[in-house]
Amino acid sequence: MNLGAIAEHFDISRPAISQQIKILNECGIIEIKREGRETFCAIRPKELKKIADWIAQYQGLWEERIDSFEEYVNQLHIKKTKKNGKSK
Repeated sequence: MNLGAIAEHFDISRPAISQQIKILNECGIIEIKREGRETFCAIRPKELKKIADWIAQYQGLWEERIDSFEEYVNQLHIKKTKKNGKSK
């Protein structure tokens, strides 16, 4: 996909798109090819798979922590409600 086509999908400037594309290229997530005046980008699926696998390692941990935080906030709300003499 060329940079112009990519930029059409976002509400940011083309230079900002180019900067993000540069970062993704430096990380090895995409490959940039120039053909004449056009710049084309191609995703490297194997690199995305590595990222997805890394994220998957921590998904359960983060879900656990978020659930624990939610429970803590709910308990604080219950204590505050009881303290103020309100009930639902």
